[in-house]
Amino acid sequence: MGLLAIALGIVALRTGWILPTARRHVTRPKLHGLGVLLMGASPLLQSLFYFRILPSVSWDVRFFGGNAILLAGLLLIALSQLLPLRRNLGHADPSGA
Repeated sequence: MGLLAIALGIVALRTGWILPTARRHVTRPKLHGLGVLLMGASPLLQSLFYFRILPSVSWDVRFFGGNAILLAGLLLIALSQLLPLRRNLGHADPSGA
């Protein structure tokens, strides 16, 4: 699941493509992609520590670090849906006003 979320996060960061179920709600795809990337990294890192692929650290660091990464990703996803659309001020108004 973590690898799938990381892949979806990279796709959203690179191309701006969002899954169709979330596309209607997301106003900032890059922010959404970063949040999904963080949410995918959390279970992946925790599983790598659990199976001892990465050098083990204390239980507290794994628990609080993994939860901090997960909640940061969740916060970024929430912000990507709640923040208003950005207006591009570099382009002229097409109405000519």
